[in-house]
Amino acid sequence: MGLFSFLWRREQPDRPAVQARYDAAQTTPLNQRHWAQSDWLSPDAALHPGIRRTLRVRSRYEAANNPYLAGMLSTLSIDLVGSGPRLQLQIPDVDPEDVRTREIEHAVHEWGRAIDLAAKLRLMRVARAVDGEAFALKITNPNLDGVQLDIRLLEADQVANPLWILEVGAIDGLRLDQAGNVAEWHILRHHPGSLTYTGNVGDWVAASKVVHWAHRTRPGQHRGVGEIVPALELFAMLRRYTLATVTAAETAADFAALIHTNMPSTGTGASMPEWDTMPVVRGMAMALPEGWDATQMRPEHPTTTFDMFEKRLLNQIARCLNLPYIVAALDSSQASYSSMRGDYLVYRKTIACLREDLERNVLDPLLTDWLDEAALVEGLLPSGLPPIADWNWRWIWQGWEHIDPTKEADAQTIRLSNNTTTLADECSMVGRDWREVLRQRAAEMALMQELGIAPAAASEPAAPTAADDDEAV
Repeated sequence: MGLFSFLWRREQPDRPAVQARYDAAQTTPLNQRHWAQSDWLSPDAALHPGIRRTLRVRSRYEAANNPYLAGMLSTLSIDLVGSGPRLQLQIPDVDPEDVRTREIEHAVHEWGRAIDLAAKLRLMRVARAVDGEAFALKITNPNLDGVQLDIRLLEADQVANPLWILEVGAIDGLRLDQAGNVAEWHILRHHPGSLTYTGNVGDWVAASKVVHWAHRTRPGQHRGVGEIVPALELFAMLRRYTLATVTAAETAADFAALIHTNMPSTGTGASMPEWDTMPVVRGMAMALPEGWDATQMRPEHPTTTFDMFEKRLLNQIARCLNLPYIVAALDSSQASYSSMRGDYLVYRKTIACLREDLERNVLDPLLTDWLDEAALVEGLLPSGLPPIADWNWRWIWQGWEHIDPTKEADAQTIRLSNNTTTLADECSMVGRDWREVLRQRAAEMALMQELGIAPAAASEPAAPTAADDDEAV
């Protein structure tokens, strides 16, 4: 009996002993090796610098050498960020069509293009999946006109304690305040893997100057862990199995024939040197020595099950990224319309959550800093607007191409007609600003009327059929 159990029983003598059992809590000869690596460490202790460094370098190695993983990372970043978010301001007591609102939105858009914000966001998405976290340092870029706010991306390796010895109150590159919030980050002046690295020499930077976007899996976890970490062993297994399959096929192809004797051990046949080789000419006929026969080598590797094995393994790998198989493998040959819609529902919900997370951790703080600096640039922000603290905004992301545009258009018509949606929501789902849509449509209608062209009549939504759900893609 352990000390804890003994004290617990002494403090509660009248309570009957609990006889409940959990199979998973038992250690048996059959499962002890499986659970040998389990521990009770805290989140930060389990992800100490050495462990995270090993996970990072292995994840980066796999991302650089595995075409499936490289494609998944590219898809994740493009689907999440696309061509970049667009700002849509909502200023109290100011008409959305007010030219001043549009001027500010345009200025923010041009600033984002100047600092290549979309590309940096895509790279941060890849870093979050591979390294577990992405860092960006807010800097002043003198090459920019007007607002000179910019961000410089940092790898997780460059955020670390000054010394390998743990500092009291610091958790591998960060300090917490009394409320448990991150107060400062320690950023090394050189990357630990660079040729100019001179040790853990760096500077403590206020948390307000650092953007940190991490993948956390446990409460109280301060540093991130890569999203692809659970699949690293499976990625390695897939590559090894692929190489083994290719090796088996090449070996069988390299050996054109094996020559062996049918003579009994007591018999005699023509003498041939062991392990002898001879060239083979296409289409030739050859006479073998007396007592010898030739057979062609056959590959015994189970190549017929390779596709099945690869698909099941990719399904497991893609699951930790919330990727459907058709996206991870870029293969929808066996999918139907309904199955693709079902798979994409989970995937797009994941993207919606990540976009909200990205807005809260990266975009909103950057926009707040941009507005603060823009207020100091003469003539950049129009006059006569309410205080910036009262402004509201939303980010419009690049939309999705629907699998069946006709079905989606019919659904939009129904939703708008029964007032269960708004044009702003419908346009935002496809990455468009409803005000721009209406302005452009009004201009087109005016020109059509001027030219005497009658607008096309709206068609009624098509009635769904029973075959729709099973329609092949």
